[in-house]
Amino acid sequence: MEFAQSLNSPIGLIHVYSTDKAITKLIRSTEVIEQKPHKVLGQAQKQLSEYFEGNRKVFELPLDISAGTIFQQSVWTKLLNVGYGIVKSYSDLAIACGDIKKVRAVGKANGANPIPIIIPCHRIIGKNAKLVGYSGGLDMKKYLLKLEKAPLVYELF
Repeated sequence: MEFAQSLNSPIGLIHVYSTDKAITKLIRSTEVIEQKPHKVLGQAQKQLSEYFEGNRKVFELPLDISAGTIFQQSVWTKLLNVGYGIVKSYSDLAIACGDIKKVRAVGKANGANPIPIIIPCHRIIGKNAKLVGYSGGLDMKKYLLKLEKAPLVYELF
């Protein structure tokens, strides 16, 4: 059974989905959904609110990334090691995944991340320090990096 809960945030309405045991996806949307609350979603809502208030740097939530391929899961797991307020390049992420030649595949996996913010794909930028690609939109990526006070070498706005 899938559960769903919405959260109003500074970046708009966020829908968080879970199984009985773990978070499965997070989507920013303007559409209203049927709420099917669950304890796991209550924890996610609390931690996301704390994050947006600037009071949480690490999420402590059970995650289910099994919908991805083995390669995607390995990329998403590596993303969890990119700390709050830190930015890395797609090349850095490819190296962390074991093969610099897979930078495009890493970028594609990064874009397919089903649980953005919690799995911090927004912390990955272009090698030339440019904001490139983000499934939630570059405005959301800019907002999240500014919220985290990431040491940026480019103009955000």
